Amino acid sequence: MQEFTHRLDELTLKFKKTFGQLSEREIHWKPDADSWSIAQNLEHLILINESYFPLIDRVRTKNHKKPFIARFGFLVNFFGKVILKSVQPETTKKTKTFSIWKPSEDNTSKDILARFIEHQEKLKQKILGAEDLLKQNVVISSPANPKIVYKLDAAFKIILAHEERHFQQAKKLLEIQNSNL
Repeated sequence: MQEFTHRLDELTLKFKKTFGQLSEREIHWKPDADSWSIAQNLEHLILINESYFPLIDRVRTKNHKKPFIARFGFLVNFFGKVILKSVQPETTKKTKTFSIWKPSEDNTSKDILARFIEHQEKLKQKILGAEDLLKQNVVISSPANPKIVYKLDAAFKIILAHEERHFQQAKKLLEIQNSNL
């Protein structure tokens, strides 16, 4: 539990320190049409993380129907490990995101960093509120595909690794932007 919230606090601070002084133009800058801006990376993280909130709430209220596939522990562990590995910062293979997690194409997301930091606090509260669920080794479905299941513990690890991956991507964007000045 503490490892998750500590890591989340570290990531939030890294985002704040690295991107906190950027102008709206800088945070929305893209090197080309096929790339995401720093703002889009942040929006993507908010979208994906928040898609877990209803799942956690349903488990909490016992309104969660465990998928049939969740009965097979080896599959639960397999999916958790595969997804966690795919979102590690050192994994260089680009993956397409599901449409539910795609950020908007326009620059309407004003104050995105402030929204992201606020979101991080909500995520932290979800994690803290899930301590009993973690102890019960609760299994959830992926927000993108109900046939993909993993433990809530793995979900939090996936979220944090995914945030680190996008921090690295956003930092590279900033470096490219600064080298073009």
